[in-house]
Amino acid sequence: MKKTAGIAIAVLFSLVSLYSQENNDYHDGDFSDFGESPRDVSITGTAETTQQITVIDKETIEKSGARDLAALLEEEIDMSVTRYGGYGNQTSMNLRGFDTERIAILIDGVPANSPRSGQFDISQIDLDNVERIEVIYGGSDTKYNVSGAMGGVINIITIKKQKTGLNLGFTLSNTGYMPGRYNKRHAGGAIGEPEYIDLLDMQSLNFFAGYGAEKFSWKASLFGNSAGNHYLYKDNYGFARRKISNEVLDGGGNAQFMFVLPKDASILSDTKMYYAHRNFPITPDSVGSALATDLLITENVMFAAPVIFHDDIATEASLTYQTSITTFGSDYSSGNDHYLTGINRWSWFPAENFTLRSGIDWRFLYINSDSPTETNPVKTGNQGGLYVTGEYKIHKNLLLVASVKGVTDTKQAAAVPKIGLSWKVHPQFTLKNNYFRSFKFPDFDDLYYRSMDNMFAGNPNLKPEDGWGADIIGELKLEKYFSFISTAFWQWTTDSIHWVKQGGRWSPENIATACFTGADFRPVFTLPIKKGSFTSLKIVANYQFQFSWLLNDDLDFADSFRIPYMPTHIIGGSVDLAWKTGSFFVSAHYETTRYADTMNQIPLDPYCVLHATVNQKAGKYLTLFGSLRNILNAQYESFAGYYMPGISLVIGARTKFDFSEKNKFTADEELK
Repeated sequence: MKKTAGIAIAVLFSLVSLYSQENNDYHDGDFSDFGESPRDVSITGTAETTQQITVIDKETIEKSGARDLAALLEEEIDMSVTRYGGYGNQTSMNLRGFDTERIAILIDGVPANSPRSGQFDISQIDLDNVERIEVIYGGSDTKYNVSGAMGGVINIITIKKQKTGLNLGFTLSNTGYMPGRYNKRHAGGAIGEPEYIDLLDMQSLNFFAGYGAEKFSWKASLFGNSAGNHYLYKDNYGFARRKISNEVLDGGGNAQFMFVLPKDASILSDTKMYYAHRNFPITPDSVGSALATDLLITENVMFAAPVIFHDDIATEASLTYQTSITTFGSDYSSGNDHYLTGINRWSWFPAENFTLRSGIDWRFLYINSDSPTETNPVKTGNQGGLYVTGEYKIHKNLLLVASVKGVTDTKQAAAVPKIGLSWKVHPQFTLKNNYFRSFKFPDFDDLYYRSMDNMFAGNPNLKPEDGWGADIIGELKLEKYFSFISTAFWQWTTDSIHWVKQGGRWSPENIATACFTGADFRPVFTLPIKKGSFTSLKIVANYQFQFSWLLNDDLDFADSFRIPYMPTHIIGGSVDLAWKTGSFFVSAHYETTRYADTMNQIPLDPYCVLHATVNQKAGKYLTLFGSLRNILNAQYESFAGYYMPGISLVIGARTKFDFSEKNKFTADEELK
């Protein structure tokens, strides 16, 4: 193992990853992406992908008024989200039936899921610092070729080359909840009077500064949040309660330095830090809490060369170091983890109709659980893979993508193949088809976790989750006014890992086969308006249905037991009305009954949430915004026993200034 780790560390310094973008349609203004190819084709991605992909741009992020990443994805693409409460609590997202542990989360193209748990803390993402989000659906991704993407990929892009001159801005907002009378105890307890401090429940501040020049640029940002999560809800007995013991204080910063090298090459240093101080209720309705702190520091060094050695060869690489320090509970059980990640990708364009892509990624893990119940609290591991992808234009309207990636954790290895087709049947209609293997090694917690009371223990004998899938996608685009995308998919996963209770102890087991099948439909109408100050009206609708089955020796398709927290139907949509100086954005999201257990004995009621946000410029440099969240005041459980906030009001201001090289003020024309 020491020899393997040494080799891995040596290899890592010559490797790794970056993000790019689908094509130039995603550029805004004078900004350009790090590693942008002069061919208008990104280095790591393809100009035309066979996968279903949705891109959420900067303007959409600001218009939505969403507080965090999960809320944004729920409102924009109607992703199913499971939360343990308000801001700062554990949150899981769902793509095609797979939760966060089985979705590859990337930040600027670099894997960000915790190797320890597979989870991803959405609170570390400051949406004010996000330039674009790419959501890629389906297993065995061939755009970034990362491992563990059973349900898909979410790539959060924060890097941009700055505009020429100095750029400054800030965002300040307050979130308030409706105060009211409540029970201090759910049965016969004293009545609490309205707490008007709830009107000032959460304050958020973001500040950024950037500077762009011909040969270099830099950007620095800071953000902070203070959230009480003091909202009213109805508990399981129907009593009004006020959420307490769930306060969160968190914040972070980001510093990026980019340098332009000869032949359009670039090198970038990107440093991120996030700290959180959280109180978690001991039980959902508890007045007592357990303290948790998190410190996450990440350093990326990235290099991109759209032309290297030869005119038809491009490469990019990055080396990423991350340290995570966590403490939890009165006994201060803690963890101190270190991850070193490297990825190197190459693209070769030997002919107009053929592109060959290859790459390698490796991750070295050092995990210290610091638990007195562990006989060996320090554990190390390696994970990585090597891929080769060929993109062949059989005809000017027919693209074939074939890929295979070999993955290993040094103890076992597997080949993950994929083949995809994209056929432009008509200038306005494209048909895509993919067949793939999906594969994921168990996370460290699944293998080795042990709680202080020994009630929860990992299983070192777990097998990897393994499966196959297919999808077919139809895309219709009529000029700029109408688009429609529809996908039908099927996926089969063996050795699905779930925590189960056996003999008084919880442990993970390969208990079953999971099967998913479904479809989604997304029409988008964009109507230009030339009446008064109004400029456009955009209407988006979403409908998804998905059937899921958990199958083992005791269960078959006839039993129709659904995977926990997987709704059969999701309906949603949004309306965006824009005028010259502002916009009005409203979105709705509805989910049918979900179940909190594998035997479907604990149903969670359907729910519908409605949000509305207004943005209005006030002068040249200032934008005021207001947002009503959960307008219908829906009372619902996202995770069993954990109730979500009711209606809330967000009020804030956003400003951006540009100082050109001539030291002349110009306003950033967002929401123009």
